[in-house]
Amino acid sequence: MFTPQGMSRRHFMTHLAGASAMTIPALTMGHSIRTHASELKKNGKAAILLWMSGGPASIDIWDLKPGATTGGPFRPIRTSGDAEISEHMPEMAKQMHNMAIVRSMSTREADHGRGRYYMHTGYVPNPNIEHPSYGSVLAHELIDQRPHLEIPPFVSVGGGSVGPGFLGMAWAPFVVSSNGQVRNLQMGMDEGRLMQRMYALSLIEKGFVAENRGAAASDHAKILDKTLALMTSKQMDAFKVAQEPQEIRDAYGNTNFGRGCLMARRLVETGVPFVEVDLGGWDTHSGNFTALQNTKLPELDKAMAALTADLEARGLLQDTAIIWMGEFGRTPRINGNAGRDHWARSWSVVLGGAGMKGGIAVGKTNADGTSVETEPYTSQDVMASVCKALGISLETTFTSRNGRPMKIANGGKVIKELFA
Repeated sequence: MFTPQGMSRRHFMTHLAGASAMTIPALTMGHSIRTHASELKKNGKAAILLWMSGGPASIDIWDLKPGATTGGPFRPIRTSGDAEISEHMPEMAKQMHNMAIVRSMSTREADHGRGRYYMHTGYVPNPNIEHPSYGSVLAHELIDQRPHLEIPPFVSVGGGSVGPGFLGMAWAPFVVSSNGQVRNLQMGMDEGRLMQRMYALSLIEKGFVAENRGAAASDHAKILDKTLALMTSKQMDAFKVAQEPQEIRDAYGNTNFGRGCLMARRLVETGVPFVEVDLGGWDTHSGNFTALQNTKLPELDKAMAALTADLEARGLLQDTAIIWMGEFGRTPRINGNAGRDHWARSWSVVLGGAGMKGGIAVGKTNADGTSVETEPYTSQDVMASVCKALGISLETTFTSRNGRPMKIANGGKVIKELFA
């Protein structure tokens, strides 16, 4: 069912109003200059963002420092790729030939709100403009590949994500909880009663349109049609993870994040171009190692590994990018409460799928993890690399509400090692 952060009835109807505008040539909320249309492959590219809310200690997961005073108690283990990872990620160790660790992330936003916004948009917060999230941007650019998609093109599972900014509500995240179910959009009404009401409303709408009551009546009729299509679409089954065989559900894990990852696979398989799955609880200022070993890493390891393996087995990984990241990393220094604090200077994200090179570590940090020794990378660079993997031109430019041209990925550079 919908979370408290999910769509209210008003939000839902606004979203549908925007969605109905997708077929209207003049999209007033923002538009892209589609000089790259011929470059975009019509092969159903998609992306899944695994969002680690709170800022995960990547030094204890993907870039361990055994023997250093900053290293902590965890030990690295070998993987199916060339890079070692935490001993508490044994299932992902088997999947690392599909994934790359970018160990030279270096950003500036170490506040939760600002870091969340920056890592979701590639821009620092600005009171004069609301930037669209990666999910909104990628859904906007990939929607032409999916003429038969009836459900929203950007789904956020278990968290609210960041909004569509100047792109408008057509590209807002459709927020659902991680329990594998979505509440019927008829708000508990039985199907027969629902169809009677929709038919009666349709007759009224047609009467208004026939009387030439203006564009508002016609636009509202389109919203009604879109609403009914969504409420009755067979594609809504993608949210019903309980339909999966028990062994598949067990493989992902009986957790909210596990079910969210399984839902992401189902949604991508149905044609949704962008899905974000939230796993919170990474703000480990105290008890970092206990929390990671006992709860966070087992939950992450099982679900992320199952998702990667499942996508590969179904032939979807070659067209689906996986992005693992949070708003920042955590300090190499271990504080007095056996925790780590906020740290954006040197940390890691993980990328894979959609043709990106797996099995490698890109960049490096120094011996104690306090600084980046190689070329630093940013949120913009991650986004630019994902765009390249998905066949989206980096020359794509948007126009904000105040008329400013804004290049996709904020002009970030491609992480070249991912495509060597």
